[in-house]
Amino acid sequence: MEQIKINKLEIENVKRVKVVQLKPSENGLTIIGGNNNQGKTSVLDSIAWALGGNRYKPSNATREGSIIPPNLKITMSNGLIVERKGKNSDLKVIDPNGEKAGQQLLDSFVEELALNLPKFMNQTNKEKANTLLQIIGVGDKLFELEQKETEIYNKRHAIGQIKDQKEKFAKEQTYYPDAPQTLISASDLIKKQQNILAKNGENQRQRDNLRTLVIEQESDQEAFKNIEEKIYELEAKKKEVMSRLNDRAEKILNAKKTVEELNDESTAELEASIENIEKINEKVRANLYKEKAEEDAKKYKEQYDSLTSELSDVRKKKTELLINANLPLSGLMVEDGELLYNGFKWDNMSGADQLKVSTAIVRKLNPSCGFVLMDKLEQMDLDTLKDFGAWLESEGLQVIATRVSKGDECSIIIEDGYVLDKDSNNVIDEPKWKAGEF
Repeated sequence: MEQIKINKLEIENVKRVKVVQLKPSENGLTIIGGNNNQGKTSVLDSIAWALGGNRYKPSNATREGSIIPPNLKITMSNGLIVERKGKNSDLKVIDPNGEKAGQQLLDSFVEELALNLPKFMNQTNKEKANTLLQIIGVGDKLFELEQKETEIYNKRHAIGQIKDQKEKFAKEQTYYPDAPQTLISASDLIKKQQNILAKNGENQRQRDNLRTLVIEQESDQEAFKNIEEKIYELEAKKKEVMSRLNDRAEKILNAKKTVEELNDESTAELEASIENIEKINEKVRANLYKEKAEEDAKKYKEQYDSLTSELSDVRKKKTELLINANLPLSGLMVEDGELLYNGFKWDNMSGADQLKVSTAIVRKLNPSCGFVLMDKLEQMDLDTLKDFGAWLESEGLQVIATRVSKGDECSIIIEDGYVLDKDSNNVIDEPKWKAGEF
């Protein structure tokens, strides 16, 4: 695509300009130098007015004190001649074939921001980024990815907060390794105690039975003595008693064996457990809380890790989208909706880098427009200015700029509205195009 540039410009009686003629360099920097209030910016305003239309017309276009109306003539690299002259500063556009045209033709190749670079530079960083994304054709896709990224990030952030809370809660819980794994039931302990007491009661009954048998035995022995005295009389009764004694003796023997085998169980441990049941259960509950908190923390960590992986994938797609995009400048990037150049956001870029980025993006907006106007280039030191000029030449871009300086870096110097002849140090006050010399 052909880049249209400015081959020649001739200005008379516009703002502070009296007579200025200039042939800008085809590529690189053309610097209009001079002190303040000498007409440098008036040259740029004249170009913007001539090419951009009456919306760029200065409020006081005619030079103060002049009775001659503004006269503007710009010759473009495609052969178009653009003129504004006469009382009403009427526009006349003539193509190389002599055909006349108007502002519509100029608007087709003149980029608005090339005439008004501060309009772009004063945008917010997000607006600049959006401008870039739209012109490289990835704005909608990147917006979709950034929305997804934000959604995943916010979800992961919420999960992460819950995970951290659960982990913190789990760490703060006291754990009792000696506590049972389940809660103790008081009714179960009491039932066990009652069973033991019942068993012990049966044991006591057996003991009481033994004592009763012994007492009865002693009584019968006493009776036996009495019966012996009456042996002859009570022989029959003796046999009966003997039989009873033998039978009871066998029972006593069995009872003794049973009693000897009895072993009373202690209820002391159960009684202590019943007394301490709530303390034990507090430990069990504490352990359960801790285990539940650790389980919750683990679950949320798994969700967090999954979302981190998903977020990484979206960010990778964003990076690939921009890497594969046709960016106008190496090192230019959009991240989190903001413009970055060599890793720096707009407010952290040097003034020179800001101009470089702005120029590259503006050129990309309308590739047919091969020139950009810049005011106040004194923010650059000479080395930076040289590097900037070299970059412009390598990119095939034409920049017409102003700088408060009278140094050798200046293409022309404006003094009191005229071009200063560097050799004679005199102003050139005769418009050469009138004499046909230009």
